[in-house]
Amino acid sequence: MNSIEITELSKLLNGLNRFTLIQYNGRLNFQDSSGIKWSLYYRLGQIVWATGGSHPHQRLRRYLTQKCPQIDINTIVLNHENLSKEHWDYCLLEGLFNKHQIKTSQFNAIAESIITEVLFDMAQRVNSEALSCDFDQDVILDAPMNSTSGQMYLKHMLDAWNNWKNVGLDKISPNLSPVLRRPKELQEQVSSFAYNYFVNVLNGKYTFWDLAGKMHQNVLPVTRSLLPYINQGIIELVEIKDIQFPVTQPKSNAASAPTNTANAPLVICIDDSAQICAMLQQILTAHGLRFIGIQEPVQALPILIQKKPDLIFLDLIMPTVSGYEIYAQLRRSSFLSKIPVVILTGSDRLLEPVLSKGFGATEFMTKPVIPAQVKEIVNKLIGTKIAATVNQGHQSPNLAVCSL
Repeated sequence: MNSIEITELSKLLNGLNRFTLIQYNGRLNFQDSSGIKWSLYYRLGQIVWATGGSHPHQRLRRYLTQKCPQIDINTIVLNHENLSKEHWDYCLLEGLFNKHQIKTSQFNAIAESIITEVLFDMAQRVNSEALSCDFDQDVILDAPMNSTSGQMYLKHMLDAWNNWKNVGLDKISPNLSPVLRRPKELQEQVSSFAYNYFVNVLNGKYTFWDLAGKMHQNVLPVTRSLLPYINQGIIELVEIKDIQFPVTQPKSNAASAPTNTANAPLVICIDDSAQICAMLQQILTAHGLRFIGIQEPVQALPILIQKKPDLIFLDLIMPTVSGYEIYAQLRRSSFLSKIPVVILTGSDRLLEPVLSKGFGATEFMTKPVIPAQVKEIVNKLIGTKIAATVNQGHQSPNLAVCSL
């Protein structure tokens, strides 16, 4: 394996072009001084996949949502064995493709978007610091051949970076998350509609890439539109952690779970945070309960009516539709009014509107999620249903598995 140092964009472009011309098969690995890594996968000189960067999970989640509307993103769980591979995201798509859940055109559309985003990320980084690069031919990917040529990717990379730099965004990474710090000043400068939208989405959960995806726009105009407020200090840019997909547990960890999971109580979590959903899923499914996470609140009510869960976890602060609205709808619905609801909140002050309107007895749980607290609340609210499921599974009562 050979290692070289890349110190400028022209050198990066020339190097990538050379691997295209020689019809290279294999992987190129890049790394910056902080340890962030990127990998490009070549087949017959074409770039067929790219991985790495700051938010690989969030990026794949975003493009799956955009390109494959038939896929319920909240049901995707990564295989813990595939996650050990650098191209785990490719393995996930390949699995969906082999099961005929996504089409060749969708596979390629996601690949093109991810490759373009990774290349832009690398172009911006090499303009501020050197990247180390090595290459090997141990991994050659065999899924559908991408129709976009290597030279075209490189042209897009150069054009995108030049456009980004020319509008004054060269110091701003689209991997950063804009957070509204001075709302009163923003309210004075924009329409009420724009202000309400900004309040909902500028919350430190979404990067510029994510916001562009939600708005169905290119990332450049979305970022440029916020630049005046960034320069005024009204909006602050912060780094956020990647929101990872939940991961399957090794089989040995599931020994204590009830066997009759098909009839096990169903828990639904309505929270736009994938991390919260993943944590609850890991805690509850490990004990044999069924789980559904809903990250788009507008989808919540139809799913709740269809699935009729035994317990609901509900976040209060979400974009588009707030938890307060969903809670009120639950209590007005004859189908859902009797289902126990656990309100998720980061602050006791957020509970005041719920308590003041007298919606009825409800459990509350503050974030971050604590497994012991989850178990206690679940046992309190649906412990008898868990016990009934265990008894149906003919397990010994001496195991006392009716408690989580």
